[in-house]
Amino acid sequence: MDKKPSTRKGPEFCSLRYGLALIMHFSNFTMITQRVSLSIAIIAMVNGTQQPGLFNVSTERPLAFTLNHSNRSIKEFNTAASVYEWSPETQGIIFSSISYGIILTLIPSGYLAGIFGAKQMLGTGLLISSLLTLFTPLAADFGVILVIVIRTVQGMAQGMAWTGQFTIWAKWAPPLERSKLTSIAGSGVAFGSFIILCVGGLISQVLGWPFIFYIFGSIGCVCCLLWFTVIYDDPLHHPCITAREKEHIVSSLAQQPSSPRRSVPIKAMVRCLPLWAIFTGFFSHFWLCTIIITYLPTYISSVLQVNIRDSGVLSSLPFIAASSCTILGGQLADFLLSRKLLRLITVRKLFSSLGLLLPSLCAVALPFVASSYITTIILLILIPGTSNLCDSGFIINTLDIAPRYASFLMGISRGFGLIAGIISSTATGFLISQDSVSGWRNVFFLAAAVNMFGLVFYLTFGQAEIQHWAKERTLTRL
Repeated sequence: MDKKPSTRKGPEFCSLRYGLALIMHFSNFTMITQRVSLSIAIIAMVNGTQQPGLFNVSTERPLAFTLNHSNRSIKEFNTAASVYEWSPETQGIIFSSISYGIILTLIPSGYLAGIFGAKQMLGTGLLISSLLTLFTPLAADFGVILVIVIRTVQGMAQGMAWTGQFTIWAKWAPPLERSKLTSIAGSGVAFGSFIILCVGGLISQVLGWPFIFYIFGSIGCVCCLLWFTVIYDDPLHHPCITAREKEHIVSSLAQQPSSPRRSVPIKAMVRCLPLWAIFTGFFSHFWLCTIIITYLPTYISSVLQVNIRDSGVLSSLPFIAASSCTILGGQLADFLLSRKLLRLITVRKLFSSLGLLLPSLCAVALPFVASSYITTIILLILIPGTSNLCDSGFIINTLDIAPRYASFLMGISRGFGLIAGIISSTATGFLISQDSVSGWRNVFFLAAAVNMFGLVFYLTFGQAEIQHWAKERTLTRL
């Protein structure tokens, strides 16, 4: 049934589908740099992330670095950029506003991408996000309300782009290469986080914080040109694909339903526990990931008492591990499947378990080692790295249980994840504004508890077989 040894003769890493994975890697890189740019820039924008009450003692260092050494800071930053009086609660709202926007478009864009084509949906979303990134420094001068509006609209644009990817992979990724291809594309998120956090502080010091937005917004515009000229919605219509690769992809997907859908079986989806297991996994995964991506520069700057440049560099280190684990996890998952060492559902649950349990253990340990610089950095590196093993688990599970609705369901899944991101960002801003030590401890304990709930639910109800409502015969019977 799954034996097609001849189809594996097609070139792999020199093939068009792997080129598509690299371009999508670059697109994800671009979107995450535009999203995270504010997390590093805000250290310079807001009086060293002014946190009254957050660190009555420990925040004095970042504040002193920015205020008491103001003459030197002006020279170092080489800019007269404004400094804004935004409280930790306000910063939490700003950080979470992009998630509000993504939620608004995730589900409709996922559905529309399956009808009108993911190429246009993803490319348009990336272009809008890039233009709004360029406009962000000007928006900040007009007030916090406009920044929130800009970030919300930018989130809507990125929501269009995120979900379109799974519509493309449903037509381009052979079943035994799904983990590999999606992990290459998905690793752009971790690599982008690494780059923006690594060079963002340096850009802020040398050129000024507005140039963080100018540079990565411009990179996004360049990526749009590449996307619109090279990408096609399916291999059948790509002018440059070889006949051998086209036959390999089409034949490997032949056993899966691919006819146009006439309706979405919403009621069946709502009653599907394996689908809810995926949603729960996304919610848990995004809860901790959002905290790390959004608040890591602030945590390092305040707890480890470092300046903006060093904070950015240290904040980038975890995402080297995250990018590596994403790719290696995908390679290992497909190896286990292709050699028939483990069943598909076993692979999905194994990587989901590693991706939720290991970062939870690191998060719980983090408050107890705050006095150790090296141990803190090691744990911060391990959290995103091990968390990204989920990319070969429940993250791509919708391609297993309902390939016809992969984009639509990915939109809903990311919606659950972004709801978690909104709650966790807002809750983190509130908790750390109350007390420095207990605030961060509660943040990490709560994140670990959410992860454990998601893991238990997924292990109990997760499946990997195509669901009856997702099979072609169910929807084509008139």
